[in-house]
Amino acid sequence: MSPRIGALLIHGLGGTQFDLGSMHKRLKLSGIETHSLTLPGHGTTPEDLVSVRAEQWIEAVTLKYRELAGQYDTLHVVGMCMGALLAASLCERERHSKGRLIMLAPPVYIDGWSTPWYRAMRYVAYRFPLLSARMKVEESEPYGIKNALLRNIVRAKFDRGDNFHYRWVPLACIREVDRLRHHVMRVAAQITCPVLVIHARDDELTSLKSAEFIARTVRNARVVVLKNSYHMICVDNDREQVAASVLDFLGAVKQDVPVAEPLEMCSHVRTEPLVSCFMIGMHEHAL
Repeated sequence: MSPRIGALLIHGLGGTQFDLGSMHKRLKLSGIETHSLTLPGHGTTPEDLVSVRAEQWIEAVTLKYRELAGQYDTLHVVGMCMGALLAASLCERERHSKGRLIMLAPPVYIDGWSTPWYRAMRYVAYRFPLLSARMKVEESEPYGIKNALLRNIVRAKFDRGDNFHYRWVPLACIREVDRLRHHVMRVAAQITCPVLVIHARDDELTSLKSAEFIARTVRNARVVVLKNSYHMICVDNDREQVAASVLDFLGAVKQDVPVAEPLEMCSHVRTEPLVSCFMIGMHEHAL
């Protein structure tokens, strides 16, 4: 009897499983059963994030992990953006050894090229709970996407009010992301499972300093740097290379896509497959 292999996929702040594009599908086609959860404060309205604490997110992913751990011989953990921070925290907390950890665009540092120069001022606002609860951090161009066509699709979906990602999040929950970031910085060295970090060189939210931190701190970490994407790497131009790198790292069935190597990523953009990938991700979220 073949061993059962599963993967827990964790979405990012304000997001849904769309954050991970067609990753669920690619893993399933490779014989890996996938599971996900909706983080506390998500799937409803942004206002529901105001009172959510980082501990609630950690507890939610921990409960889901423990539910799945007994069902599989191998269980991998995959996180995108804030989900990558939660995945790292989870693996340290549970002493994860049943599988591998994949961190996609982890924002260990919020220092990307699109973040405002006054970003450090948010720590002052945190001292005034009513203010941080009322202040909105709006989603804006480029929406984490370098591909212009896909960015236009995302803009249209936001304009229609489609429920695939919050249009804004309260500053109060950015405070919780900051708490989570600092927690990961403290515990990263205790992660013992093999780790793959995939990060775009041009990520507008978080610079390569984040990937470098993981590579420097975690004992068994590999880093792949993308050359033609922004933050949303699972749906942007390098999405096929992301999927191929993940499958290769997990030892899954090989795909007809070249495996990414550190610092050597594709630059060719294929428009139709990218839009198809986006629509697949939206369909999977709807299901």
